[in-house]
Amino acid sequence: MTPDSQRKIFLAALLLLLVNLLSVSARSKTPCEFPAIFNFGDSNSDTGGLSAAFGQAGPPHGESFFHGPAGRYCDGRLIIDFIAESLGLPYLSAFLDALGSNFTHGANFATAGSTIRPQNTTLQQSGFSPISLNVQFYQFNDFHRRSQIIRSQGGVFGGLMPEAEDFSRALYTFDIGQNDLTSGYFLNMTTDEVRAYVPELLDQFKTIIKGIYDQGGRSFWIHNTGPVGCLPYVMDRLLITAAQVDETGCATPFNDVAQYFNWKLKEAVFQLRKELPKAALTYVDIYTLKYDLISHARKHGFEHPLRACCGHGGKYNFNAHFGCGSKIKVKGKEIMIARSCKDPSVMINWDGVHYTQAANKWVFDRIVDGSYSDPVIPLTMACHRR
Repeated sequence: MTPDSQRKIFLAALLLLLVNLLSVSARSKTPCEFPAIFNFGDSNSDTGGLSAAFGQAGPPHGESFFHGPAGRYCDGRLIIDFIAESLGLPYLSAFLDALGSNFTHGANFATAGSTIRPQNTTLQQSGFSPISLNVQFYQFNDFHRRSQIIRSQGGVFGGLMPEAEDFSRALYTFDIGQNDLTSGYFLNMTTDEVRAYVPELLDQFKTIIKGIYDQGGRSFWIHNTGPVGCLPYVMDRLLITAAQVDETGCATPFNDVAQYFNWKLKEAVFQLRKELPKAALTYVDIYTLKYDLISHARKHGFEHPLRACCGHGGKYNFNAHFGCGSKIKVKGKEIMIARSCKDPSVMINWDGVHYTQAANKWVFDRIVDGSYSDPVIPLTMACHRR
């Protein structure tokens, strides 16, 4: 055996030993007991914020699980719902929802259409929410302070608030950034122009994380953004050439920008680990999973990966003027023309913009054990720093 071969065998054995030691170390830590979840994001994790502020997402939203509208732009549960289930916690009430909300185990500040940086347009003009990430942080700040005042007063309302120590022991989840990319394109920006403002977005994102850390937040579970170039509403509304379409049928330029955003987000998380020594920050690669699901749909038990389940006509069953649940009047009678498909459980895309419950469950089942996380740590261990 040559010296070079011996060196390679030694290095391989050393690497294997290190991997085993890290694995043993991870297993030796006790699971985290998260008493609450505080979520920030857009429609991928909105459990009723936009519906409370601007009107309910009507039927057929919610049909597969809630059997009616439940504030979600989906036929059923979102990834954040599966996260709550897995931790033994109730589904999160939206901070903006005054009806029937229980904040004992956290609150959801996400709203559909939200962006990291504030938009200079109204919801009616652009479709993007005025409740950007900084506004969500202001809401959290207010909730943190006032919930403890209400709790100290006792009574019915006091019993609906989290305990003071729950804010430091809670899991803080984030899924936002997708709308920042698409909003640029919808304002006729070029790919280079959209890429150019990504670093600014991440600076604002880091500021929010630091603000929550200053209020005692320690455990952060951060999703990157998905392949926006595979969403029907993007491919239907934005012009692309045949050369810009990949073998899956997705728009390469938009996915390239999403991957650039994710790369910079991962850099931001690494930087935050240096600046926030007591924080446990987990970066979760949602993009890879969603693209794999779409590009190998049949292998994973799904059909028509680029087609909306609930919509009205066109190549992708998506029409910007007749969204999921749209109705028209025929001889004085309202008729729903954008109905749900026969079996949402085999569809990936729900309404041209959002994923179905089945797709959300598929993704969750693969992130919960930490296989797509950095560090490689399961959800139940996300309070432990690397």
